[in-house]
Amino acid sequence: MMQVAGKAGAVLRIDLAAIQDNYRFLCGKLGSVPCGAAVKADAYGLGVLPVAQALLAASCRHFFVAHLEEAIFLRPHLPADAQLYVMHGSPPGYETEFLENQCIPVLNSVDQIRSWRQLVVKLQRSLPAIVQFDTGMARMGLSPSECDQVFADKQSLDGIDVQYIMSHLASAEDQSNPMNQRQLASFNSLRARLPGCKASLANSSGIFLGKDFHFDLARPGAALYGVAPIAGQPNPLKPVAHLQGRIIQTREIPADTGVGYGSSWRSSQTTRIATVAVGYADGWMRSLSNRGIAHIAGQAVPMVGNVSMDTITLDVTTVAAEHLLPGTLVDLISADNTVDQVAARAGTIGYEILTSLGARYERTYSN
Repeated sequence: MMQVAGKAGAVLRIDLAAIQDNYRFLCGKLGSVPCGAAVKADAYGLGVLPVAQALLAASCRHFFVAHLEEAIFLRPHLPADAQLYVMHGSPPGYETEFLENQCIPVLNSVDQIRSWRQLVVKLQRSLPAIVQFDTGMARMGLSPSECDQVFADKQSLDGIDVQYIMSHLASAEDQSNPMNQRQLASFNSLRARLPGCKASLANSSGIFLGKDFHFDLARPGAALYGVAPIAGQPNPLKPVAHLQGRIIQTREIPADTGVGYGSSWRSSQTTRIATVAVGYADGWMRSLSNRGIAHIAGQAVPMVGNVSMDTITLDVTTVAAEHLLPGTLVDLISADNTVDQVAARAGTIGYEILTSLGARYERTYSN
């Protein structure tokens, strides 16, 4: 959609080399522990095929998606030695499609384990899987009572090649949160009930909690794409996404003039307004109304008025006219205004900013 340069209202540049550098940085934190990659949600909105190819070139061989459909799309583009895991497990009745598409389910419930084992019995051969345990997030994985049920039935995992047991950290970005240690203790107690089985616990932020959390496989996501992994600390990762919107037109308005729907912002003096071709249909959140900023020629300018479907408006009174010509690109996400800073102004997190970026951008990839 709208891939011709200059015709799209905005340009999204994705730095694949930065993704590779971030991956290698995380590998360095892990030492000898393998590092996988979460590429669900179209690689956090940045394009799963180019991102996966860049990660492959950086030696990644463990990929995680959320849905079976995502795995079916990605599998033909991965080499045979790359493992592809589906974190939501199998939808009921679709177990054989995992075999047909060479992907591995994460089994999250007694029902999923039972269905996978039925396929094991039917085919009379061992089948690989990851088994997930809930250690305190109350989202996915076997609950404590389900754990007891599975461990009490000595045949429940027969024929299932449990490649890893895993769980997910709820508060790893807050390193002082006692929840981290509680989840670690719970996870270790579960490991003791499956001796010899490999384990995976660390997400992006979990990698920074130290070796006790690394186990046998880490599976970062947001950190690969430049989102800060530790709350309140400098981001050690490289920015990946650079978003620019095009100026459509500028106008001068007198004092006490409302701008945008609902006139939520009014000028206090004669003001120059630039209209830029990005809106909430492009994932530029309406919560940024009267709160966001942009950069033009290195100068920060405030977003004024409500974000509309296709446009935003900026107060560019202090910007020289030669930088405001129609078609000029304005920085919306950049090194000067990172995805985490945009998220803070929007009242959300960097994950949501990235995954909300729409399909109308001209997307370019650099190595």
